[in-house]
Amino acid sequence: MISPSPYDLRIDSGGDQFPVSGPAPRLSWKLPREWSGQDGYDLHLRVDGTDRSVERVTSARHLFVDWPLPPLRSRQHVAWRVRTHLDGASSPWSPWHTFESGLFDADWSARWISPRENSPSVLSGSVELRDDIAEARLYATALGLYEAFVNGTRAGTAELTPGWTSYDETLYAQVMDVTALLRDGVNHLEIVLSDGWYRGAVGTWRKRDSWGTLTAARLQLHVRHADGTETVAVTDGSWTSRRGPVVAADLMDGQTTDLTAAPGESRPVLVDAVTAPPIGWSPAPPVRRVERLAPRSVTPLDGGGCVVDFGQNAAGWITLADLGPSGTRTVIDHGEHLSPTGDLTTSHLDSVRPGEQPVPFVQRDEVVSAGRPGEVFEPRHTVHGFRYARLSRAVDPASVSMRVVHTDLRPTATFTCGDDDLNRLHEAARWSFRGNAVDLPTDCPTRERLGWTGDYQIFVPTAVRLFDVSGFSRKWLRSVRDDQLADGRVVNSSPDPNRLRTRADPMAEAITGSAGWGDAIVHVPWVLYETYGDTAVLAENWPAMRRWTDWALTTARTAHHPSRTGALPHEAHLWDGSFHWGEWAEPKRRAADGSLIDPVTSDPVAWYTADKGEVGTAYLYRTTRTLAAVADVLGHPADAARYHDTAERVRHAWQTEFLDADGRTRAGTQASHVRALAFDLVPPDLRDQTARHLVDLVDAAGGHLTTGFLSTADLLPVLADTGHADVAYRLLYQRTSPSWLGMLDRGATAVWEDWDGVSPDGTATASLNHYSKGAVVRFLHTHTLGLSQAPGSVAWESFVVEPLPHESVTWAEGTFDSPQGRIEVGWRVRDGLLSISAEVPGGCRGEVRFPGGVTYRIGPGRFSRQHPSPAGAAATA
Repeated sequence: MISPSPYDLRIDSGGDQFPVSGPAPRLSWKLPREWSGQDGYDLHLRVDGTDRSVERVTSARHLFVDWPLPPLRSRQHVAWRVRTHLDGASSPWSPWHTFESGLFDADWSARWISPRENSPSVLSGSVELRDDIAEARLYATALGLYEAFVNGTRAGTAELTPGWTSYDETLYAQVMDVTALLRDGVNHLEIVLSDGWYRGAVGTWRKRDSWGTLTAARLQLHVRHADGTETVAVTDGSWTSRRGPVVAADLMDGQTTDLTAAPGESRPVLVDAVTAPPIGWSPAPPVRRVERLAPRSVTPLDGGGCVVDFGQNAAGWITLADLGPSGTRTVIDHGEHLSPTGDLTTSHLDSVRPGEQPVPFVQRDEVVSAGRPGEVFEPRHTVHGFRYARLSRAVDPASVSMRVVHTDLRPTATFTCGDDDLNRLHEAARWSFRGNAVDLPTDCPTRERLGWTGDYQIFVPTAVRLFDVSGFSRKWLRSVRDDQLADGRVVNSSPDPNRLRTRADPMAEAITGSAGWGDAIVHVPWVLYETYGDTAVLAENWPAMRRWTDWALTTARTAHHPSRTGALPHEAHLWDGSFHWGEWAEPKRRAADGSLIDPVTSDPVAWYTADKGEVGTAYLYRTTRTLAAVADVLGHPADAARYHDTAERVRHAWQTEFLDADGRTRAGTQASHVRALAFDLVPPDLRDQTARHLVDLVDAAGGHLTTGFLSTADLLPVLADTGHADVAYRLLYQRTSPSWLGMLDRGATAVWEDWDGVSPDGTATASLNHYSKGAVVRFLHTHTLGLSQAPGSVAWESFVVEPLPHESVTWAEGTFDSPQGRIEVGWRVRDGLLSISAEVPGGCRGEVRFPGGVTYRIGPGRFSRQHPSPAGAAATA
């Protein structure tokens, strides 16, 4: 159905049951579906029932429009709608969109309260109310992880609240509509509080107490009565704490619930015993239970118990309704792999550091049944990465399910094609990102669960295609800024459990400030700007971008790898004298006995001291060039000129040191050639030769890739864009290791950390859910489907459709919910003809390119044409 009015109204904020804003939310809408643009608009706003109009604004802007009224106060209700204009015509009014402003920091009267128990606790209070309740909002947050209950019923739908931030700098609150939960008389309020990220185990080495040793919560209830009066209840010294049925809870290790446990003794709470930053409101959607998966199979184990296979490696937890008679203890272990005997194994996720005892990987929940009808175990104070669960006793398969839990990101893309292997690969990559989007972008949902900067800067161009990650990414970037060191370095992962900004840690210090990792502070905001058209994401990160880039430039000038003197003029722009992770995780070589050789653990000194200047200098060029573009957008012409000039000097230095006269990189690896082409480091007259060298390296590897962490995402696009689509598809369709389809053939349902994540004998190595290599599916959208944003376009105001058929792919279909609206593309090769169709939303224009140079420029509406198919594509479909 064609929308005659603006639609999809929204603000740039998160929220659970409704959007919740700060004082000045920005407004966005999509244009009527057949409109080519907008030259003006009217706004009709209603704030706490008072109408305000903003009429005849002359502007083409309809994304991230500044708040047009005075700043909102706490707890205001807003409804708004918009009408657009173009060439004298006016659209009908849009539907109404509603949101509320949060309870701002200055208006919190609630006190911070802490339990006296050093364990999960139940904090309790009460309020007496009249029965004329018109509306009630519960505002809450915690240093720890909390659930709020009103009269025994859980409030809201968000999980793992208040989420993970750098708690010394940033803390978000949540608001819940509890109107229907309140009653006349005494109302009981409870908070179940556990360690969460704040005090619990974090990261590879299960560090504890990263942000504090005492958990705390803050709650404020506002009840509006029918006569307009208000009752407010807050956490204060009248509240009590006690032990509850959750007797142990760790976000990584698991939760233990004893339903037979008698309520603990109520004790007075501690008041204001913690220090917390000002309370804010997250721009991200909440974490939710987004899907339920039933078992694929339940297999009994010798000696009792069973293994449940849910068929998908994901993040979440188990719900179990079959708890047995009173006193029955059920132990549930979670993992992503089975041993050759069919039992659960997690040893591949153990953390090992030379000279120290391994840290065994455990994700274990336990429940003791009280034998009451209707009992259900659902551990909401932990989260696991798993496909399989081992239960210590046999259960009714119908009583157990997996609840998939992650940030409730709005899907924005679909893809399907005529080859089911590619469809499966697309789904595996999509699941892998979902499993690593539990409140922030993590590396894996099991062993580490850290917000590694390198992983997200690799995947963000794919993430923005698959989901709306605007608010999700802005939330995470706030932590990256919070954790940035005084000298400008960006830490490896944020929020930073090492607290390197405030705590001395020589080991963490020594590996902080790497190219390809710290560069996320520049690259991620730029990708968000290009995709969504949000200049604020550039402005709020601009100081951090500059500090990082200036630190890297200073380091390039003052520190040099021992293999260089630093005396040559170009060496002042080589970033080679500080720590870099380098390409990282290239396919491992095998020893004579067939075992894999890890270059880091086999010779750590050699790896640490190796010259990684090619990687560092390449990233220094891309980052400095991007920063110049950011300065242009933000209106800083002097900075733009300075960084542009510096970028050219860095590129010259890279070419001088790392490129020979024939277009071959001196490193001689696939990765270095991919990076040279993807980052535009190669002079135009040498690009074809550099691409040819890359193809030769692929051929020399028997049609396999040898790229690692940083360059794999760009490998196929670089090959296709330099005229070697056949080689790109050859790599995509490779089935022997290292390859993507090889992972699927060995049972992957998410993307692995190592190319050899499961050996032929069934032994697992490293994480089996690491999304970075899944960035390959961007190629399926931009090349196989053929839909990409036009160069220089922002917020998808223009796009290109140019499919890349292959003999194994005779058709493809897909959609993308762009900031302008839904773009639909489909193509098919049949009887020697290539047919392409497209749907263009309002405010958008496109270009459809057929082989042979036939091009159509298209505007809003439907397009369909056919022309002779390219050579090599299948003749029929």
